[in-house]
Amino acid sequence: MSEPSIRAGLKLLRKPNLAKMFVAYLVSYTGTAMAPIAMAFGVLELTGSTKDTAIVIAAPTLASIVVLLFGGVIADRTSRKRVIYSAELLAMAAQFAMAFLFLSGLASVPWLTFLMLINGVAMALHAPAATGFIIQLVDRDDLQAANALLGTARNSAIAVGAALGGLLVALFGAGMTLLIDAISFGISALFVFSTRPGLQIQPAAASLFEDLRLGWREFTSHTWLWVIVLQFSLIVAAMESVFGLIGPAVARDHMGGAVAWGIIASCFGLGTLAGGLISMRVRPVYPMRFATLLTFFFSGVSITLALSMPVFVIAAAAFINGLAGQIFAVIWYTTLQTKVPAQLLSRVSAYDHLGSIALAPMGIVLAGFLYETMGFRQTLLIAAATVFIPSVIALCVRDVRMMTRDE
Repeated sequence: MSEPSIRAGLKLLRKPNLAKMFVAYLVSYTGTAMAPIAMAFGVLELTGSTKDTAIVIAAPTLASIVVLLFGGVIADRTSRKRVIYSAELLAMAAQFAMAFLFLSGLASVPWLTFLMLINGVAMALHAPAATGFIIQLVDRDDLQAANALLGTARNSAIAVGAALGGLLVALFGAGMTLLIDAISFGISALFVFSTRPGLQIQPAAASLFEDLRLGWREFTSHTWLWVIVLQFSLIVAAMESVFGLIGPAVARDHMGGAVAWGIIASCFGLGTLAGGLISMRVRPVYPMRFATLLTFFFSGVSITLALSMPVFVIAAAAFINGLAGQIFAVIWYTTLQTKVPAQLLSRVSAYDHLGSIALAPMGIVLAGFLYETMGFRQTLLIAAATVFIPSVIALCVRDVRMMTRDE
């Protein structure tokens, strides 16, 4: 196999299916990057309470936890393509409804929470289907480059969307920002619908619970897989609380508002863009050891926020976080797609996503209470420790350190 290069990776965009997914990611994630900023500042303006904001922000993750495993089974059993564009249309409807509530002055915490639960259902259908869908678009040898390209599309969109989201919220409010997000989901659905993927391998006929059992057996058979998913159950809880709640709250109370946080969030996106390009060339012999070492950089934003560093320092930490996170993601998904049988991939991915987000709602809600009782510094330092300690523990597991790329 030839060594990967950025030029060779970019040539994959000549393939219509991947090019359409690339554009779908660009459009969808530009709008999606605006949504957390809009929702956080919208609810903070509506009620002034980080507790209320935490409940609304945690809602989609809670819904995802309930639906994810079934989403994986549905994706493996039916059509991953159909599941993806249907999920995009469902998210579009929820975003339109939230935009209407804010623009009409009818927004309330219960209604926003309900609609965010709908968003969570869409996320739970989309995520496992998307992981499995990539193997239907490109050859096995091109998986890492394809993951890097789609990550680059996603993260360049996040960089632009986060900065634009902060500006739009400051100028026009949450409702208009969410309206744009809704439109982006619809456009993305059209691009996904127009793809012509390769044949999807169908598993043997079985009951729903047998499908889940087979997915669980495959998931637990890989020690590196379940250990890192456990690690990320804590890391994601910490990161969601920082980027979805504590960061915007600190920006509101101590940094002048949404524009400052938009700059920080956009630098995170720029970091992921750089990470996507770099990841086309990275092929570590011990992929999970290398990937786990990258997770230590995820605590940088929490620490710099806790120390009340200048915006440009926090933005630099966000850039490094994004860069490390994207390289991790490309290595992770490529390893998953090459070591798990194709007919089980969406189900195993569902267990991956479920385990990774299982504690996120609790983390977000807990962060909201800690912010109001202990203050932002202590809350952010706890978040940093919640990233650092599990990473140390994961490196102590031999299969994480020693599993090789070509095993």
